[in-house]
Amino acid sequence: MSTDDKPAGPRADRPKRRRFTADYKAAILAEYDEADREQRGVILRREGLYSSHIAEWRKAAEAGASAALGPAAGSARSRRERELDRENAQLRARAEKAEAELARTQAALDLVGKAHALLETLSESVGIETRPKR
Repeated sequence: MSTDDKPAGPRADRPKRRRFTADYKAAILAEYDEADREQRGVILRREGLYSSHIAEWRKAAEAGASAALGPAAGSARSRRERELDRENAQLRARAEKAEAELARTQAALDLVGKAHALLETLSESVGIETRPKR
């Protein structure tokens, strides 16, 4: 066994995945787009590529171009949007807290009103005079 030989594993006989640089992809796309219909097949065979490579690379290039035209990450607009989102979340939490407090207050007032009516009814049945209503 020489130093170049590697131990044989279960996938030792499989081909290695090729990786292409961005410059290579751009050059092939440019050459492919300039070529006529017959020459495109020649380019693919020469480079050992498939048409799916071209389609994927073209999509990636278009996505990259549209992303480059969009707002920059960390721009003032996106910071402002984050600030507005944070403020919106705080205001919603505050509104929910106020609504819960209002519901508790209404329940307490309802309970006090019922207790008052019950005490008034009990005092009338015992014969205790209540203050005149205004």
